[in-house]
Amino acid sequence: MAYYRPPGPAPDPALVRSLTAQQHELRQRVRAEPLPHPPRLIAGCDSSFPTPDTILSVFVVLQFPSLEVVEKVYSYGPVPLPYVPGFLSFREAPNVIQAFAKLTHKPDVIMVDGHGIAHPRRMGIAAHLGVLLDMPTFGVAKNKLTGTFQEPAPEKGSLTPLLDAKTGELIGEVIRSKDKVLPLFVSPGHRCDQATATRLTLACLRGYKLPEPTRLADYWAEEFKKEVR
Repeated sequence: MAYYRPPGPAPDPALVRSLTAQQHELRQRVRAEPLPHPPRLIAGCDSSFPTPDTILSVFVVLQFPSLEVVEKVYSYGPVPLPYVPGFLSFREAPNVIQAFAKLTHKPDVIMVDGHGIAHPRRMGIAAHLGVLLDMPTFGVAKNKLTGTFQEPAPEKGSLTPLLDAKTGELIGEVIRSKDKVLPLFVSPGHRCDQATATRLTLACLRGYKLPEPTRLADYWAEEFKKEVR
C-alpha cells in the first residue's frame, strides 16, 4: 500500500478526537474467530495515491488454493480526509468499499495490504474494512506500526509473535516469507483469527516476498494508474 504523507500543519484536534472515538466504537465490533469453512475465493486489496488528493483501490480475487485470478476491479476517486497519522483507514475505506461493490465474485476472505489489529487502537485498515463490510479480513504489512518482536530465523516460513509492548497481548505474527528478506507483519482483522491469517499467508506464497493476493493487487494498482492519469 503506497501511503502519501504530505507535509502540512498539525491535524485538527477536534478531527482527531472524532476519529479516535469512531475507532474505539468500531473496535468493539471486531470478532476474532476461525473461518466457518475453507475459503474457495480469496481477495487481495491494495490502495495507492496517484496524487495527493486522489486514491485508487484495487481488488484481485483468486481461487484458493490454486491462486488463479478470477477477477480484478478498481475504484478511483478523491480522498475524503486530510492525512492524519494513525487514521489512514478513514482516507482509504470509502474508496475501497466502492471497489468491493464492483466485484461479481465475492471472496470468502480478504487479505489487505496493511494492518489488522496490529495498530495502536487495534483498528488498522484490515480491521476497519472487515467491520464495515462484515467480511473476514486480515492484514499483511511490510512495516511494523506498533508492538515488539524478536527477529524470526532467516529461513522462509520462520515466524515470531508480535506483542503489545505494554500488555504482552498477541496482536500479530512476524513471518519470513522468503529466505533472508525482511519479514512481513500479519494480523487478523475481523471475523478471522491469527492462526487463520498466518496459515493463509503462508499458503499464498509463490516465491516472492509478498503473498499472491496482495502482490497482484499491488501490481494491478500500478497498471490501473495508467488508465486514470
